[in-house]
Amino acid sequence: QHLNFGWFAMVMGLCGLSLAWHRAVPHWGRAALLVSAAVGVLAGAVLVALLLATLWRAVRFPAQVLEDVRHPLRHVFVAALPSSLVLIATVCVAHAGDSPWADALWMLGSASLMLVTVGVIQRWFQPGLTAAGFWSAMTPALFIPVVGHVLPALAGVSLGHPVWAAAQYGIAAVLWPVALALVWVRIGTVGMWPQRMLPSTFITIAPPSVLALSGVQLGLPAVWVHMLWGVAVLFTLVSMTQFKRSLAQPFGIPFWGMSFPLAASAALCLYLAPAQGVAQILAVAWLLFVTVVIGGLLLATVLGL
Repeated sequence: QHLNFGWFAMVMGLCGLSLAWHRAVPHWGRAALLVSAAVGVLAGAVLVALLLATLWRAVRFPAQVLEDVRHPLRHVFVAALPSSLVLIATVCVAHAGDSPWADALWMLGSASLMLVTVGVIQRWFQPGLTAAGFWSAMTPALFIPVVGHVLPALAGVSLGHPVWAAAQYGIAAVLWPVALALVWVRIGTVGMWPQRMLPSTFITIAPPSVLALSGVQLGLPAVWVHMLWGVAVLFTLVSMTQFKRSLAQPFGIPFWGMSFPLAASAALCLYLAPAQGVAQILAVAWLLFVTVVIGGLLLATVLGL
């Protein structure tokens, strides 16, 4: 009954960790590839379990599903489902290359993400929407549907859909500054988001990180990739100032909001790091830290269940 769409953030985090370890293959070779594959299989298993549970929930508790879709805060987490489909397809492509199954998952997730984003934005134009109702939804979780459009480009070019991947990349590139400005204004006018959503602060790391990684697939100039990496580093440092406060509260699914952004930043650092030197050591150390964090989240979830 209480299985909301935010649970799919687990799949996003595990997929992100799998892709980050895949980026570590040039540094650690086959060992990194095996870790990446194992985490990817786990992400697939979690996705299947959550899809079956969500289907069961839709049959047994349709009113609660509709409540999540219409909720002023929780509705943005619906985008975590199509984002998970896109990321699973990306993991499949990374390890097994092109396949009809990966292509089908990618197209389903990409199209669904577009529909969910339309649903999120059209709420802003509803008659009778109050200022309080509008600003309550302006949290970093807004980046999931709005900037989630940057995810399809990770595998879209390899799957033979470069035009559509670039189109969705453009949506993310345009809406990210808009969403970021709205979140900043919300802080200045209404204040921070609820304490339970404090881990969602880490979601601010994801847009610049994935814009850079996806931009590489679309031929983005290296200077732009480095600029986006700089922005990602800034938001990583800012988010880490909230790390202790986030962990100080009882564990809940919102904690998974920090998993994918951290993994995305690790993947970008590994991509940019040379084969040897201080930068490589720092990038690998960051990957290990992110792995420990996501492992801790997974253990806490199992214990919570």
